[in-house]
Amino acid sequence: MAEKNQDQYHPPESNGYGRTDQESLHTMEDEEAKRKKRMKWTIGIIAFVIFQVVQGLFFVLVIMKFKSPKFRVGDFAIQTLNVGTQASPSFDMSFVAPIRVKNANWGPFKYDASTVSFTYGGFQVGQAIIPKNKANFKSTKKIDVDVTLSSANLPSNINANLGSELSSGVITLKSQGVLKGKITVMFMFKKTKISQMNCTMAIDTSTKAVQSLSCQ
Repeated sequence: MAEKNQDQYHPPESNGYGRTDQESLHTMEDEEAKRKKRMKWTIGIIAFVIFQVVQGLFFVLVIMKFKSPKFRVGDFAIQTLNVGTQASPSFDMSFVAPIRVKNANWGPFKYDASTVSFTYGGFQVGQAIIPKNKANFKSTKKIDVDVTLSSANLPSNINANLGSELSSGVITLKSQGVLKGKITVMFMFKKTKISQMNCTMAIDTSTKAVQSLSCQ
């Protein structure tokens, strides 16, 4: 009986090293997972901050950059044109003036009523009335106005120059005006802007057409 007890197998006692190795491996894996998670959060936060900075710069440099709308008269067809001679210079003209207000801002441009003066030699020969209205953001407001021009009230010294131009077959006119209004962005940012028109046009008296038109 004693021999049987002596022959029984007794497993070797564990020294604890195996369990310690496994625990260390799990700890390293957990630390690596946490490190990767922290890195993802850091990258996400940096990307978010960069996006906010870019968005802020775009808003300040683009959206909030107020520009004066362009105030111009476009090319037009002359309806009637009657001219005198070099000895007795005069002209009477009628046409529909295509007035354009080009608003390149990110908000509407609300402008007050105004007038466009048509001049010859610095003296007014006619005008166009511009009613109060608005040009929407990133768009062009089109205003067609009936205009009648006459040289009847020009002084004698200007008439002398008109006679010379009539003999050449081309008379030079100018259109000038000022448009004042407010640009509103996002319903709360407002800024007053003034647009000026200064256009020069050459009228061919033989063809009764606009030979050239340029605006500054």
